[in-house]
Amino acid sequence: MDLDFRKEWDQYVKELYEETYDGEKVIYWEVKYPFPLSNRDYVYIRECREMDVQGRKIWVVLAKSVAVPQCPEKPGIIRVKSYKQSLVIESDGKAGCKVYMYYFDNPGGMIPTWLVNWAAKSGVPAFLKDIQKACLNYSKTRGC
Repeated sequence: MDLDFRKEWDQYVKELYEETYDGEKVIYWEVKYPFPLSNRDYVYIRECREMDVQGRKIWVVLAKSVAVPQCPEKPGIIRVKSYKQSLVIESDGKAGCKVYMYYFDNPGGMIPTWLVNWAAKSGVPAFLKDIQKACLNYSKTRGC
């Protein structure tokens, strides 16, 4: 939920910010893709709910792409028009948690097989390790 912190730990973020359009908070996110591919960008809304279920702390984050006329497509960047994420984080009441994630996006364009294979074999596992490291460091860098 902390966009400024995301910019610190995620090496693939080129641009990331939140704006309010017509009373709704909208996030713009440009992702760096490896050469010779074009970067992708996302325009999406998200919602976070914190719940207490039988004494367990649970956070639910939902996000989905939206079309916003105030945020037009940029030349040379491919807009991801179909994006959806559902994330549930459940505290174990101690120093750990369980994380459940559903993620879908259609990056558009022609993605070469070598990149799809790299993402499945190395990219996604490395990104999950980056997220874990960022979560462990968050309270240290943010004073929580």
